[in-house]
Amino acid sequence: MRVSRLLAVLLIIFPPGYSAAQEWIEYANLVDQFAVNLPAEPEITETTYLSEYRALLPARIYTASYGSSDYSVTVVDYTDAERLLADRDQRTRGDDLPGDILGAVAYAAWNIRNRGGELTYDSWAAYDRIGGHQLQITNDDQTRTYAGIFRHIRRVYILEATVPAGYPPPVLFQQSLVILDEEGRRIRYEFYSDANGEIQRRSVETRERWSGDPPRLIETPR
Repeated sequence: MRVSRLLAVLLIIFPPGYSAAQEWIEYANLVDQFAVNLPAEPEITETTYLSEYRALLPARIYTASYGSSDYSVTVVDYTDAERLLADRDQRTRGDDLPGDILGAVAYAAWNIRNRGGELTYDSWAAYDRIGGHQLQITNDDQTRTYAGIFRHIRRVYILEATVPAGYPPPVLFQQSLVILDEEGRRIRYEFYSDANGEIQRRSVETRERWSGDPPRLIETPR
């Protein structure tokens, strides 16, 4: 009886087909200035991304899979958004650019919601005090999608993991995003209240650095 109960508990934590012995890598990319945990070296796809104000922006999609679970990081580059918005329409208004950039996280979240499925989590989030948004969706086939969207200056990072029904949340991927500066140092902020009681943000110096060396292996919890 005790063995049966233990087996039932283990099946809840680690469903059939789930391998806790999988070794992940800590992948860093200095071109798009981020680091993240992935189950393998990702495939990289060059693409374009249609912004809320209809600019065609350059983007890259980093994808990796393990078994029936899929992981991706989409990096959208808003650096040249002024010109791209003007190319779209010569009548571009002056407030199109800030609206396109400042609303980029909300727009990406709106696109994910519109795919359908049951939305089970939908809230503001922050990594290293870099603000963004997280969503969790149960899809029609009962797989679950976990999404996180974060913007730093003129890049938007869209993380998505889709796992089979009954699998544990992909926390090793979901909570691993690190934004890097041009030299590969981790970017981190802290919040504080100014003299008027308003919440402000300032950068914090960090020593953690990615040099572009081969990715490090990460042991998954056993």
